[in-house]
Amino acid sequence: MDSLIILEPADLPWGLGMMAIAIGLSSWQQLGLEFSVAIATGRTILQLTVVGYVLAVVFALNNPIPVLGILLVMLTIATITARNRIGKQIPRVIPIVFSSIFFSTALTLIYTNLLIIQPDTWYEPQYLIPLGSIVLGNAVNGAAIAGERLVSTISSSSLEIETHLSLGATPQQAVARYRKDAIRAGLIPTLNSMMVVGLVTLPGIMTGQLLSGIDPLNAASYQILIMFMLAFANLITTLLVTQGLMRQFFNAQAQLRLL
Repeated sequence: MDSLIILEPADLPWGLGMMAIAIGLSSWQQLGLEFSVAIATGRTILQLTVVGYVLAVVFALNNPIPVLGILLVMLTIATITARNRIGKQIPRVIPIVFSSIFFSTALTLIYTNLLIIQPDTWYEPQYLIPLGSIVLGNAVNGAAIAGERLVSTISSSSLEIETHLSLGATPQQAVARYRKDAIRAGLIPTLNSMMVVGLVTLPGIMTGQLLSGIDPLNAASYQILIMFMLAFANLITTLLVTQGLMRQFFNAQAQLRLL
């Protein structure tokens, strides 16, 4: 296969030409997106440049502390992002989301590292950071969708839930249907991606590997593994998040309390 074509810093200004055209089109059509596109462009350049330098240092150190530090920062940002979508008014939403995403991500990475990839060291940054970031990004999306759906559904179905409680149902039974719907909603984006992966688009990881000259079959194998990881982690996350959030809607006497 052909060797990797290295992009030099001098090549990127030509890429900015596409964003300049986008800003021009927005102005021409009076969309009012010029400032947003410019800010998004600047942030993309700044954030990815900083990440590139940080990862270069972390990869060179090959030490578990900075690797885990980066994953912890990602986990914290993921938790805040999901919390903002679910609702700040929910009690203990941050520890619920944090622990759910942490457990599902850790379990997925441990399983993958020990049984499948088996790197020389468990903290190999080349594998742990990219895979961890992908799993975290998907888990936060699942947690946010499932959590938001559950909170809104319980809030709008209080009379039906209280009727079930008055007839002897436990809190778990009274909201079981709503919890299942929320879990399904959180899983649908991942399952839809699995249905069309390779047919409609090539995923980012596979595209990156192909651009770097990796054998296509090896790249496909990695992408298959990643899709399995995302589905597994997403299911665990949505199960835990909905279970934790559900409990916040009931007091010690199993009475519904609207938040």
